[in-house]
Amino acid sequence: MSADSFDTPDTTPGFDLGAAPAAPAGSANAAPYRVLARKYRPQTFADLIGQEAMVRTLKNAFASGRIAQAYILTGVRGVGKTTTARILARALNYEPADGPPGGGAPTLDMPTLGRHCRDIIESRHVDVQEMDAASNTGIGDIREIIEAARYKPVLARYKVFIIDEVHMLSTAAFNGLLKTLEEPPEHVKFIFATTEIRKVPVTVLSRCQRFDLRRVDAGVLAGHLSSICDAEGVAAEAEALGLVARAAEGSVRDALSLLDQAIAHSGGHSTSGGAVAAEEVRSLLGLADRARVIDLFEALMKGDVGTALTELRAQYDAGADPAVIIADLAEFTHFVTRLKILPDTAADASLVEAERVRGGELASRLSMRVLSRAWQMLLRGLSEVQQAAKPVQAAEMVLVRLAYAADLPTPDEALRRLKELEESGAGTGGAASAPSGGPGATAQAAPLARPSSSGARLALAAESPRPAAAPAPRPAAPEPAGPRLASFAEVVALAATRRDLRLKFALETQVRPVAFEDGRIEIALISGASPALVQELQNKLSEWTGRRWLVALSHEDGEPTLADQAKAEREEMMTGLRADPLVSAVLAKFPGAQIVNVTTREADEAPTLSAEEIEGLAASLDDGPGPDDEIEF
Repeated sequence: MSADSFDTPDTTPGFDLGAAPAAPAGSANAAPYRVLARKYRPQTFADLIGQEAMVRTLKNAFASGRIAQAYILTGVRGVGKTTTARILARALNYEPADGPPGGGAPTLDMPTLGRHCRDIIESRHVDVQEMDAASNTGIGDIREIIEAARYKPVLARYKVFIIDEVHMLSTAAFNGLLKTLEEPPEHVKFIFATTEIRKVPVTVLSRCQRFDLRRVDAGVLAGHLSSICDAEGVAAEAEALGLVARAAEGSVRDALSLLDQAIAHSGGHSTSGGAVAAEEVRSLLGLADRARVIDLFEALMKGDVGTALTELRAQYDAGADPAVIIADLAEFTHFVTRLKILPDTAADASLVEAERVRGGELASRLSMRVLSRAWQMLLRGLSEVQQAAKPVQAAEMVLVRLAYAADLPTPDEALRRLKELEESGAGTGGAASAPSGGPGATAQAAPLARPSSSGARLALAAESPRPAAAPAPRPAAPEPAGPRLASFAEVVALAATRRDLRLKFALETQVRPVAFEDGRIEIALISGASPALVQELQNKLSEWTGRRWLVALSHEDGEPTLADQAKAEREEMMTGLRADPLVSAVLAKFPGAQIVNVTTREADEAPTLSAEEIEGLAASLDDGPGPDDEIEF
């Protein structure tokens, strides 16, 4: 985008959107100052930056005559939603100034001001109505639009209704707009703008063509600011413009407002000969020097806590916010990570030279695991600093944690090193590389790193050396062995002893034993049983016996469950009991009598009844046994 397209006065008489040169203070002809965000507001689609996808779509639609009845523009603040809506209204009603009235057609190519352009740009055209939904939220305001839509335009080709911040409309207003929005008259177009697209009902969204205006890339925005500085005759350092572009976070309006403030702060205009310097922009925005942020990052990655804390205090004393310092460290960590994955990231125009060079060196030296861990710690630490009563102290503690963790091995690296130490110890008969020497010789494992004020490293092994001639430790007394189990029935009995009645019932009714030996069981489950029973049984046995058990789920059918086995045994006993002559005699003596239960007794305790005794017992019952009477044998 060239500076020539910024508010260039048109040849049309009386049209001058550019700002007149500032007259001396107190002059009678002094023109009111216009801020850069208004002075350099785009007038055509060619002036828009960072929205190429939207411009291309609209250009193709206009060229083919596929013009929708309603558009909705969404995006963060300051990316050009309202400006785009006005340019779109101008494109819909564009008529060459030198042509006949009503001539031409809707187009995005507007090299000169048309017949209606000036009035539309200045928001005073009778057929282009702009409404702020934040202050006109009711159904009454929408009724006025619906009523006005019935009449044809007075001068232009279309009646265009621009509703800014449309998400602020009430539910009744949205409902009242739906019918007109779905089937508007041919001469009516709607253009909506909003920063909260999720608050717009889907019934409205489905009737509109949606365009998401993107955040402007920092590099593109820095180039845009440079063009404006050239047009204003302002000297500005490239690093200063990069800082402003990144602080704007993709918002063109925010960037221009910050640039306006930076120019006023530094006196950087053509008459004073000043320049917008990066150091002044940092002071204005409360930012830390990027080079100093990189110094702090390098100290943390080296584990040099003393240097890191000193640098943090120096930046804090210079006016930097502790939360901003932590955020800058997180941003630089993200940049180094991206640079490690995508080396082309260094071509960003908003980057300073120190970021490109030193960031590339750090990206080649640091592993992805270290960068990921640093990012997570900084992200969590940022919220701690923002919520702390004394942010600088919280920031110092974040740096201490980060420095002590910077050179610690990741979990997989620690396991690998421990495994190597174990293997080396096993290869030398258990001795961990004990140095030869006299009684004063010591043996210790190789340290990994321990951060300190002098940049030392944290040791993975014990920090205190142990004498080589230390007495061997006493063998630990063997723990009492747990119960030995010989069958699955004993497992169930153990569950009953441990008062785990739920597990006992599940083992009796849902488990079919396949194979059993002490320490290992194979089982099959009945249909509908929970597979978690296998792991639960394994954990319980290991806990109860003090030994490791393996419980495996088999695909074989296995034996019947203990409950089924007990039922089968009972039925077999009942069948045998009915065949007994004594029982048969009792059942024959008492018609309707049934055997309801069978209990066994020891042979020496069980009474023996003869046929005469049974007849005598029957005679003693006057009316015979009732339905609830039981006779034990």
